[in-house]
Amino acid sequence: MSQKLHQLFTIAAVSLLVGLTACEDKQAVKKGKPYTGPLEEINNVQVLYSEAGLLKVKMTTPLQLKYESKDLIYPKPVNIEFYGPNQEVMTTLRADSGRYMNDKNMYKVMGNVVVVNKAKNEQLKTDELNWNPVTKKVYTEKRVNILLKNTGERLDGDGLDSNQDFSDYSIRQPRGVFRIEPGTGI
Repeated sequence: MSQKLHQLFTIAAVSLLVGLTACEDKQAVKKGKPYTGPLEEINNVQVLYSEAGLLKVKMTTPLQLKYESKDLIYPKPVNIEFYGPNQEVMTTLRADSGRYMNDKNMYKVMGNVVVVNKAKNEQLKTDELNWNPVTKKVYTEKRVNILLKNTGERLDGDGLDSNQDFSDYSIRQPRGVFRIEPGTGI
């Protein structure tokens, strides 16, 4: 074989070997890092919770991501309606995003959370709310602001505990000016 042909063959063999090694390195990097992204992506989600054949809660959101842990992430606005015994919407909730934590069987909504209790004509604002579908309890450690639309009063505080339709709630650390009706004994 001529020396020139031998040099071309050697260059081609080295190039091929370098190329194969580069491919193996890329595959090793891919194999070394487990995939942690969503396993499932669902658009235009509507989730319904019912008891004894009656609708209790309806959640809608444009996007749901499901992960290997069975956690669900709702990266876009979440809208929830809580229904009363006559199937009327009693309370609405809107948040910028949310998530379902499978290991705790808990939902959390975050960002500009607004809850409107239609029956009591009250509006709650906070940064975060947690909902346990088993106990039907809602709570937060965050700052809350409640506007009593009938009277124009505003209740502020840190932390809140409530039932799921917000008809009965308590602020953990209330603050502000409160009007007390005469004759209440307080």
